[in-house]
Amino acid sequence: MLRILSLLASRHEMYVFSTSQKRVSVELVGTNKVRDKLKNFDELSCASVSFMGVSSTGSPEELQGLVPNLRQLDLTGNLISQWQDIFSLCQALPSLEVLDLTNNTMENDFVESPLLKNIRVLVLNNCGVTWELIEKLKVPFACLTDLHLIWNKLNIITSPVGKFVQGFDTLRLLNLEDNHIVSWDEMVKLSYLRSLEQLHLNKNKIKHVRYPSNLPSSGPLGDVAVPAFEKLQVLLLGSNEIEDFPSVDSLNLFPSLMDVRISDNPIADPAKGGAPRFVLVARLGNVKILNGSEVSARERREAEIRYIRLVMGKAESNDPEVLKQLHPRFAELKAFHGIEDEKPTSRMSGPQKMASGLISITLKCVGPSMGEKQPLTKKLPPATTVGKLKSLCESFFKLKDIKLRLFLEEEQGCPLPQLLEEETASLVELGIGTGATIIVDEES
Repeated sequence: MLRILSLLASRHEMYVFSTSQKRVSVELVGTNKVRDKLKNFDELSCASVSFMGVSSTGSPEELQGLVPNLRQLDLTGNLISQWQDIFSLCQALPSLEVLDLTNNTMENDFVESPLLKNIRVLVLNNCGVTWELIEKLKVPFACLTDLHLIWNKLNIITSPVGKFVQGFDTLRLLNLEDNHIVSWDEMVKLSYLRSLEQLHLNKNKIKHVRYPSNLPSSGPLGDVAVPAFEKLQVLLLGSNEIEDFPSVDSLNLFPSLMDVRISDNPIADPAKGGAPRFVLVARLGNVKILNGSEVSARERREAEIRYIRLVMGKAESNDPEVLKQLHPRFAELKAFHGIEDEKPTSRMSGPQKMASGLISITLKCVGPSMGEKQPLTKKLPPATTVGKLKSLCESFFKLKDIKLRLFLEEEQGCPLPQLLEEETASLVELGIGTGATIIVDEES
């Protein structure tokens, strides 16, 4: 590796060939600065020797003399396998904090290890490591804050002592993406990682998520019990197989959870019968970032009101207990927003009674073949279906021989308008009320 680092500083003439095959010297802007920096290896803080066939770290003394202030080192895609080499490397570079060993096939055991307090971030993506090895690595790497373990087929968490993983007292981020994890019970074993703030589980095969409520009254070390996942703020579950609302609702029980990703799951895909964003926002009361997009105060308010209308329009039962089981936040949200059940009064009858139940929506034509048309505001019955509304739009805007698509214009801060696909769904069932804007477009 020393030889490769030295090559980084070598000066090569840069040139291109002209049409007559003559060399024409080329000088890149900023090249001199780079060369000057590479001359002074003692000032180098970051280095990458990825995919360069490195199989040994060489002499620790020479390495320390060459790059004494190196803080980040990328060894991706080399031929390193011995942990003793890695330990020697980390000891020789006391300033090293970030070490990336991605795509090196590491041995799954070692005999002795020093204490390496300098390493904060360790990347072991696609290194063929087992959780048994991870349990051993927490001894030398006792001060890790970030541990990345993508593509290692770590679908089972095994702890040598008790049911829960212990140690890793400083670990804030654990990345287990793309590891074929199926059971959430394996993740429960991480409940008592005392500093864990981020758990990345994208691209696994998890079907259900449940907050671990039936935990022992004392902690794993016999100390006073703390809530499970006490400090977890970020939980990334994108591209899994979650398809039930109880999994979504259980996320409200995590004490500190604010950032959630559940995109590319059946439950969050309206095209597969999943819920639109406004339903997920309403069901997740504490979340401030959903699927990478900030949930503004305005979006939350409007999403919760739409959700209340949706539940009221499609209530499977009037039994409060059944409603609470199916929609845990419904009663709370209804009270918070001051929405009462609609009750007909005996004084209203005929046209007056009918008009009082209409909702006012704005229709906007945007299709390129529709011509320039002014937006229209219409009062419609809440039971109007998407299919009926398409027919009405054809009449309102005098459209002929154009197949329409309708979109609900989302509130400010939402990424995209929501396509209204289900022809038989009514406005009230979709949570659409007075003040909503429907975009009328044509099929491409």
